[in-house]
Amino acid sequence: MSEQITAVEKNGWINRALNTIEVVGNKLPDPAVLFALLMVIVWVLSWLLSGVSFDELNPRTGEAIQIVNLLSGDALTNFASNIVNTFVTFPPLGVVLVAMLGLGVAEYTGFINAGLRSILSVTPKMLLTPVLIAVGILSHVAVDAGYVLVVPLGAVIFYAAGRHPLAGIAAAFAGVSGGFSATFFVPSSLDPLLAGLTQASAQILDPTVTVNPLNNYFFTTASTFLIVAIGWFLTDKVIEPRLKGTKVDGDTSQMVTMEALKPNELRGLKAAAISMLAVIGLLALSIVLPENTPWAAKPEDVLPGVNPLLTAAAPLMKSIVTIIFVFFLVPGIVYGYVSGSVKSHRDVVAGMSHAMSGMGYYIVMAFFCALFLYAFSQSNLGVLMALKGANALKEMGLPLGMTLVGIVFLSGFVNLVVGSASAKWALIGAIMVPMLMELGLSPDLTQAAYRVGDSSTNIITPLLPYFPLIVVFCQKYVKNSGIGTLVALMLPFSIVMLVMWTAFLLGFWALDIPLGIDSSYQYLPGR
Repeated sequence: MSEQITAVEKNGWINRALNTIEVVGNKLPDPAVLFALLMVIVWVLSWLLSGVSFDELNPRTGEAIQIVNLLSGDALTNFASNIVNTFVTFPPLGVVLVAMLGLGVAEYTGFINAGLRSILSVTPKMLLTPVLIAVGILSHVAVDAGYVLVVPLGAVIFYAAGRHPLAGIAAAFAGVSGGFSATFFVPSSLDPLLAGLTQASAQILDPTVTVNPLNNYFFTTASTFLIVAIGWFLTDKVIEPRLKGTKVDGDTSQMVTMEALKPNELRGLKAAAISMLAVIGLLALSIVLPENTPWAAKPEDVLPGVNPLLTAAAPLMKSIVTIIFVFFLVPGIVYGYVSGSVKSHRDVVAGMSHAMSGMGYYIVMAFFCALFLYAFSQSNLGVLMALKGANALKEMGLPLGMTLVGIVFLSGFVNLVVGSASAKWALIGAIMVPMLMELGLSPDLTQAAYRVGDSSTNIITPLLPYFPLIVVFCQKYVKNSGIGTLVALMLPFSIVMLVMWTAFLLGFWALDIPLGIDSSYQYLPGR
């Protein structure tokens, strides 16, 4: 079988196609530079089209669309004077940085590591695959921790259980990366990040639109069970049987058994769990006990039939990022002191600093992304493209269901050449969200369609930053593993997820099952 895998890697059409995608993708500019180039393109287009008359009416004013020339003196000086404010008020920026401060402490002290190892160590053998995939999905709360922790542990525990380690890598990778937009009850930092970008895109067309950070929460939580079921079936019935003839010829002397939790780690984990329950209890009491809880929105800010605690205007919803911060900061600190990984407050600050040191590239990308979206919005090009795109779709007469499917597959294709989930959504969302609002589809539904396509193809693109790392994990067990090996392992997951998850979304839509908190399927102006 090793020879067969090598043949697929060298000569298979899948590998040849992916090599082409990799070459094309490597020729694209860095996302930060790409946003800068797009901003320049917007400037030039605004200058060229500023004197053109269009028949489309601006939905904000009811007047004919007029493109604003961003290269005029007034526009350029206004742009220059607002650069700082445009950057610091960019919705996803603060969301990501604040959430990462708390998550960084939890990861730095070892709390997340110990928690995931604890869950996997007590799993019955027959439930090994589904629990591993579920833990991979759960690891999303720590952003990228699953890639460097859950995936290699998947190989270790599968090999220790007498199963093929590459099957463990495949199952873990499917949960961590293929199910990236699924959430196992606990919201991840991706939820408010994408919601912030969705809101920024929607406000190109309607400045009054607000998007709840948990607008896809019900759908992504339900998706967990779908992803686990797909991953469980494919791992046990397709991937593992295929690997029976593949010899494990790597150095496994140090990887036969998973490292058990030490006594100090167990004490720290118990104390951290108690602190987490205490945080949840205090939050619940502050919501339930006061007759007029300060977490609820004011009556004038609540739409009819909407729970005042769950509307986007509610302080509770506006504090989701703060809650995530505290929810991981407190147990992270408690675990650190009890287990001994933290000696003083300086270690806690070091954990935050360590987390921020890895955010430098994101901050650079966010700077140019914010400026691009600002220019795109000010030029009216977004409104014009949305109206023209909506008119074209209406003339084609495609069912809305086919339109949603198109968004899913477009997102999946773009994911093959642009790795960052937020970068892709900033690019696609600025066009797709306003356009589909014109067709009557809500930003919540458009965002859900994007998340399905984006996640499903994560596991087959060599441009994923962690893809080479997963290949290295494979090589620890099967020496001649390469890109083709990993693609051959993950392609069945990608195809089945793309088809089944899309059908799952269409089912939610057809049955009018709520996508999340304060969400809708139809675009309602001013909501």
